[in-house]
Amino acid sequence: MAGRLLSQSLLRKIQHIQKFGIHNRSRIGSREIVGYGFNGQASYIDRSDFPMPAVRFRENTPDVQVLREKEKGDWNKLTLEEKKALYRASFCLTFAEMHAPTGEWKSIIGITLLLMSAGIWAYILEKLFVYPELPESFSVERKQAQLKRLIDMQANPIEGLASKWDYENNKWK
Repeated sequence: MAGRLLSQSLLRKIQHIQKFGIHNRSRIGSREIVGYGFNGQASYIDRSDFPMPAVRFRENTPDVQVLREKEKGDWNKLTLEEKKALYRASFCLTFAEMHAPTGEWKSIIGITLLLMSAGIWAYILEKLFVYPELPESFSVERKQAQLKRLIDMQANPIEGLASKWDYENNKWK
């Protein structure tokens, strides 16, 4: 039973390969394969470091086929528009278009600033409505009283706070 299922799945895979080919000919349609490509597969990718894709950008239409026949002859007889049409049939972008700035950084900075402002507003609202008031011991007068008490008790007289206090002149050393 398992052997029959395995052989059926293998048979389906083999039929798929025979029908569409290993390089997914069904995905590229009637576009012409013109080279090995970036990774050996029949795909179109605009890359400046590997400028020759494996397939042409557009499918072969009657207009393009007429231009391809004219292309085999003298290029001086082609007009500028025909040369541009031939280029656009083979490639999607020029090198200048590939390297042109996209403006994506603007949206990234905008989203970052929105998230930062949302975080700041969340902090402010938590500070106002969630956290309790600070205890009295955090006031300036209470802190000074605590410091005076530590000095009077001579806390850590060798290396600590009391070592920095001059007891004869009642000021910091």
